[in-house]
Amino acid sequence: SNRSDEGEHTARFKVLLEKADPRTEAEVIARLRQRFAAIPDLGARVTRPVLFSFRTPIEIEVHGDDLVELRRQAELVERRLAAMPQLADVETTLRRGAPEVQVVYDRDLLARADLNPGEVARMVRDKVQGFEATRFNLKDRRIPIVVRLDVPDRETVADVASLNINPGGERPIPLSAVAAVELAEGPSEVRRVDGRRVALVTASIAQGSLGSAVTAIRDDLDGLSWPSGTTFFLAGQNEEWERSRGSLWLAMALSIFLVYVIMAAQFESMWHPLVILFTIPLAFFGTVVTLYLLGISLSIVVFLGMIMLAGIVVNNAIVLVDYINVLRRRGLALAEAVETAGSVRLRPILMTTATTTLGLLPMAVGLGDGAELRTPMAIAVISGLVVSTLLTLFVIPVIYVLVDRLKARLTGRETLAEATAQTA
Repeated sequence: SNRSDEGEHTARFKVLLEKADPRTEAEVIARLRQRFAAIPDLGARVTRPVLFSFRTPIEIEVHGDDLVELRRQAELVERRLAAMPQLADVETTLRRGAPEVQVVYDRDLLARADLNPGEVARMVRDKVQGFEATRFNLKDRRIPIVVRLDVPDRETVADVASLNINPGGERPIPLSAVAAVELAEGPSEVRRVDGRRVALVTASIAQGSLGSAVTAIRDDLDGLSWPSGTTFFLAGQNEEWERSRGSLWLAMALSIFLVYVIMAAQFESMWHPLVILFTIPLAFFGTVVTLYLLGISLSIVVFLGMIMLAGIVVNNAIVLVDYINVLRRRGLALAEAVETAGSVRLRPILMTTATTTLGLLPMAVGLGDGAELRTPMAIAVISGLVVSTLLTLFVIPVIYVLVDRLKARLTGRETLAEATAQTA
C-alpha cells in the first residue's frame, strides 16, 4: 500500500542483485545512500526484504494528543536517532504534507461576475485533472476516454491561474481574478494506535545488531525531557522479537522437559537423567562462545538451532551413562566402571559427533541462495555439538560420580558397587 505522503514528487524503484551475497548487498546499499546524500533536497530510504517480518527494524511510537507538540517531539526523536551511528534512513511519518496547488475562491467576486462557486470549481477540476467523457469499446474491454487540457496549458501554477472560467461569456475571466492560486502544503496524516495519536519514527540498522541498537535508543530517549501527555514505545521488529523470544523460551523449556521425562522413563531413575541434562548447558556454552567469536547475533534461526541441540547433545551422555550402569550391574566399582565406559564408548561417541557435524557442514559453509538463513543455525548446532562432546567425556563422568555419592548420602544406603562387593 502507498504511504500517505507519496505522490508525484516521490519515486520508488527496485534493485535486483545477480548474486545473493550479504557483503555485496551491504556495499550496494552503502553506495546508494552515499549517492543520494549528495543530491540536495532529496530524502531517500533504502529497504530490503526481511525474513519473518514485514515491519521496519526500528519503529518508535511517539504518543500524544496535541498534534503540534507531537510533531515537535517526533522531529526531536528523529534528530536524535539520525545522530546514532547504528541507524540509517531515519524518518518520521508525522511530516510535512505533500506540495499542492490550492485555489481559494472569493465568493463576493464570483457573485459579482454571476458565477456559481461549485460550477467554477468543477470546471477547474475537469480542465486540470480531467473527466471521463465516454468509454471506447475494444472487444471485451472498455477503455475510458479522459478529456482535459493539454500539458502546456496546465503545466505551471501561472497556467492554472490564467484558466478561463467563463467560457461563452462576453469577456473571458481568468481564475486569478476571482480566486487566490498559490502553492501550499496538503495534509499528511493523523495516525492512531489503540485510540491515541501516534507519530511513527522509523529507521534501518546501519551497523551492529538489532538488540544493541534498541539498547542505545532506549538509553538515549529515556534521557529526553518528555512533555506531559507524550510518551514513546519501541515497536517494529524489536516488538516482534520480544514476542517470539517468549515463545522460543517456552519451546526450549518444553523440549528439555520432554527429553528428561523420556530418559527418566527409560532409565527408571530420577538421578541419571539429571546427569545427562548437564550436557545441554555445555552445548549452549560452546554455541554462545562461537557466536561471539564469529560476530553472529542471536536470532530466531539460532534459537531454533539451540532447541535442536537440546535433543541432539544428550545422545552422547546417554550412551556413556547407560554403559556405566551396565558395568556397575556386572559388579565393577564406581571409579572402574566410569573409566571403562569412557574408553569403550569413546569411539561410538566420536563417530556420531563426526557424522552429524559433517552432515551439517555444507549448510554451515553457506553455499547457494538463502545461505544467510541456514548458516547461523548450522554453526550453532555444530559448535554446540563439538564442544559438548569434548566436555562430555570429562565433565559427565565427574558429575556422575558426585551425583552417585550425593544420592547415597541422601538415601542412607551404600552404592551399588559397595553392596555388590560386600555380598561377594
